[in-house]
Amino acid sequence: MSKLARVYIVAGEMSGDLLGASLMRALKARHPEVQFRGIGGPGMIAEGIDSRFPLETLSVMGLVEVLKHLPELVRVRRTLRADALAWQPDVMIGIDAPDFNLGLERQLREAGLTTVHYVSPTVWAWRQGRVKGIARAVDAMLTFLPFEAAFYERHRLPVAFVGHPLADELPLVSDRAGVRDELGLPPDDPVLAVLPGSRANEIRFLGVTFLDAAERLCRERPTLRVVIPAATPLRREELERLLATRPTLAGRVTLLDGRARQAMVASDAVLLASGTAALEAMLCHRAMLVAYRMAPLTHWLARRLVKTPWISLPNLIAQASLVPELIQDAATPEAIVAHVGSMLDDDEARARLEARFAALHAGLQRNASARAAEAIEAVVAGRPLPTELSSDESLVVSATRPVERTPKGREET
Repeated sequence: MSKLARVYIVAGEMSGDLLGASLMRALKARHPEVQFRGIGGPGMIAEGIDSRFPLETLSVMGLVEVLKHLPELVRVRRTLRADALAWQPDVMIGIDAPDFNLGLERQLREAGLTTVHYVSPTVWAWRQGRVKGIARAVDAMLTFLPFEAAFYERHRLPVAFVGHPLADELPLVSDRAGVRDELGLPPDDPVLAVLPGSRANEIRFLGVTFLDAAERLCRERPTLRVVIPAATPLRREELERLLATRPTLAGRVTLLDGRARQAMVASDAVLLASGTAALEAMLCHRAMLVAYRMAPLTHWLARRLVKTPWISLPNLIAQASLVPELIQDAATPEAIVAHVGSMLDDDEARARLEARFAALHAGLQRNASARAAEAIEAVVAGRPLPTELSSDESLVVSATRPVERTPKGREET
């Protein structure tokens, strides 16, 4: 095992800080004397990184007001480049924040340092030509998901699928009855979790539609309970205003402050906006319907730029239409009621889907931080990266199957 003495890590936001802190712990377990430098937040600082700038430097400048702060962003990247070259680490690791980190990684690699990127950008979904720039920037890509690794393998870029930290965090067996008891929900009544999104635009485009559908489902099913987690206090206020106009839902809805995961575990089915919530619902092993609406111009551009036949992570991971997707004009209350009603009524189909999700979960549950540390060691030592995608053969097959068509019954995006 090659000894790592110095590791340069740059995280761009709080999610990257969590990943970075876990990766640092895994590297320290293998190399107790290793030193860290770069940019990190409170988690990475607690693990010992010498953070040259506050984490907020990139999370504000890089993701919110890029053009306004571009000169300062360039200055920070130039400073980090000089700092890393002066320190001469064994490896530089960029965690997510691809707009910032890939440029820095390319500069450092051109100057002779070994570079690794942790968390793939969505190059597999749109602007696939970016993979050429990524190949110039990094010695290896570490991915959360098997279909991402398959994409880079097809482009002959060194890659390791390390598993997903969220899959490590969530148990393979969830306690539905216990969580229902915590939330004050009846043990035997059907429960629908509704997650219209965490952004104002998502509530704007989906809130009314989702609640219209929930209202109709409640009329058809007198014992149905609905659980809605509000992502923030502001989202709760918006949802309360929408619920106030729907007396049919009075006494049938439990509105939570956060606790989205508990809502999903307690449910029989989940209605949600596309995004990370779909992955979390899959890892909670719950049947779901993914619906999404966006501004017309955004949708027009997405249909022309996005190269995948699905938008939800469960379908992308499985490379199959496990989860129904209703996009833009297809996302009507009537269509939602039809799909969700079918899920709630078919216990056997739900059980089969839950079992499939449990298998996919097991394939992603790989101790991601430890595997990432192992892959980084291999890159530094000049050894080949691990080639297996998963111990679950079905996941390997689905992950490496080329995407060729759009499933019937949904609009191409």
